[in-house]
Parts: sequence; structure tokens; C-alpha cells
Amino acid sequence: METPFEIKPYSPTIGAEIHGIDLRQPMPDATLASLRAALLEWKVLFFRDQDITTEQHLAFARRFGELEIHPFAPSKPDYPEVLAISHGPNKPGTENTWHSDVTWREKPSLGSILRCLAGPTVGGDTLFADMYAAYDHLPADIKRRVTGRVARHDFPHFRAGMRKLGLGEDKIAELKRSYPNPEHPVIRTHPETGRNGIYVNAPFTANIVDMDADESEELLQILYRQAAVPEFQCRFRWEPNSIAFWDNRACQHYASSDYWPQKRTVERVTVIGDSPFYREDAVTDDVTERPFKGAVERMAAS
Repeated sequence: METPFEIKPYSPTIGAEIHGIDLRQPMPDATLASLRAALLEWKVLFFRDQDITTEQHLAFARRFGELEIHPFAPSKPDYPEVLAISHGPNKPGTENTWHSDVTWREKPSLGSILRCLAGPTVGGDTLFADMYAAYDHLPADIKRRVTGRVARHDFPHFRAGMRKLGLGEDKIAELKRSYPNPEHPVIRTHPETGRNGIYVNAPFTANIVDMDADESEELLQILYRQAAVPEFQCRFRWEPNSIAFWDNRACQHYASSDYWPQKRTVERVTVIGDSPFYREDAVTDDVTERPFKGAVERMAAS
């Protein structure tokens, strides 16, 4: 498909850098449609040299849907939809685990748009994993055991952080009642592509519902490990005014915290998604002839 911009893939299935778009300028509907199609195909899009204002960041995100306000994490002053994330000598990074954003919501995010304001001279990359490929390469018996199952999601790390900041138990309990452990399919069908992907992550998934605790933990650990397979990944090196826009319904990410004690400052705007679902007749990728299939299956089964 011809596009009004250049697409430079980072890997065969996930990640592409977009050239020829200036996010400071109004975007025609046709360009927006092409960009959305590129996001669906590549799961995460990267932009360079985008010296945009906060208002332009928000305006771009709103072209894709309504924006969320994070109930726990700090926002930018006067901009409640902008998540302000800064790490440095006194606050090491903590996002260095594979995850999809806000799966503890009834309607987790469609996507996140992260802009780098300042970063270390080296390090602080973000890795992204294709969860379609992660699912397609699961051993058949593991697919059989997890497909159609649902998992309970929670936010224990946020509660621990609130306690460290001195927030009272009454307030924590009130927030807990506002986000009462939603249940999402372990294997999620993407609402736009029809593809199936793994939709559990270590920080926010508590257990597989109606399953023995030991079996639940065994299967979750297998599913978590799939994100760590290099063949399913791409890696993005940040520069000031770089932007990453990822589809939380199709990929997971890992923010490398190898840059301590240097400083890294970013801002994230998140587009609200819909309630996850699973469909039996979803599209799958035939992986039987992939040369790395055996190695991937051995990792999943280990």
C-alpha cells in the first residue's frame, strides 16, 4: 500500500520508523488512516526530530481516541492526561519488565505515545515484543491449555508505591474499589486486525481464573517468557524529541534501566481502548516452516 510517508522496518514483524511526517503540522485524514494502518501492521511506530509542544502531543494522540488520566502516577502540571516519567540518581527506573500498559483497567489502553525530553548519553533503550508471534510460536499443548481462559489483573506495585509515599490504607482501599481486578482473556483477539496475541504480563496479571494455583503460575511463567524471545523483538534507541507510539493490544514493552545514575525524562499520553475479548476464528500465522521455530518452542517449554 502506498503511503504519504516512508516506513523503515526495524525487524521483520515489529517496529518501524516513520519518515516524512511533521507532527507540528495538521494531519490530513488520509495520512492519519495510513498511519493507523502502519501501526496495526508494525505494532510500534517511531518518529525522530519531533520538537513538538505538549498541546501538539495531545492533539496528535486525540486523533486516535479519547485520552486517559492515570489515577496513580504523577502527571505534568496543568496537563492531567500527560504522564510525567523521570528517573535519575535518586530514582532508578522501574519499568524494566515486560508488560502492556494498564491492563488492570476494565478497558485497557489502545496505545501509548511516549516522547523523550532528555536521556542518557547511552542506554535507556526500550524493547518491544510482538505478542502475535509470541502466541503463534507457542507449543500446541500450551495453546490448548490457555486458549479461552481468562486471567485476573491487579496493580500491587502501585499500591506498594503509595504506601511508601505515606498514603493511608483507607485511600488505597478506595482506589482498589475503583479498579476491582478485571478479568481479561489470556489470549486476546485484536479488535482491528483479528489476530490473536498473548495478553498477560508479570506486573499486572494475578492468576488464571478457575485454575489450580500451581498450574496457573506454571502457564503464566511460560507465557511471560515468550516476550523475551529475540526473534519477536525490536529495540529503540532514544534521542531528544524522539517519539514511540505502540499498540498495547498487540505488543509488550520493556524499558531498559541500564543508564543509572544518568537521568531520563519522558512524557506519555495514552489512548483509551476497549474491553478485551477472545474469538476462536481469529487469524493466525503459519509458523511451521520458520527455521527458529524449534528453538522458540524449546524456550517456551523450558
